Amino acid sequence: MKISKQCTEHYIWGDQCDGWHLVKNNDLSIIHERMPAKTAEVNHYHHHAQQIFFMLSGTATIDIDGKRIVLHKKEGLEVRHLTPHQMRNDSEEEVEFLVISQPNSRGDRLQP
Repeated sequence: MKISKQCTEHYIWGDQCDGWHLVKNNDLSIIHERMPAKTAEVNHYHHHAQQIFFMLSGTATIDIDGKRIVLHKKEGLEVRHLTPHQMRNDSEEEVEFLVISQPNSRGDRLQP
């Protein structure tokens, strides 16, 4: 069966950001996310889950463990568990990216 954001579970988070669950099980989560211009997630970390953020379109900024990294289309970044991070869209255009979590990060999010 094909997987796309048109045929999967959708949710809204933060300030009108979107998420689509492409894969959702206990061992793995793959979410296609969209952030409008000038939006941000809260700074947080995961006790167990490691994550990969991979840009599909646009340019986003991720603050990770006190460092600021700009990610462009077709670039990504691994975030190890216990590492504080915050994804932001400081640009004037929306961004889309994949968030891959192993194991699933549901219920594993903590704020420093």
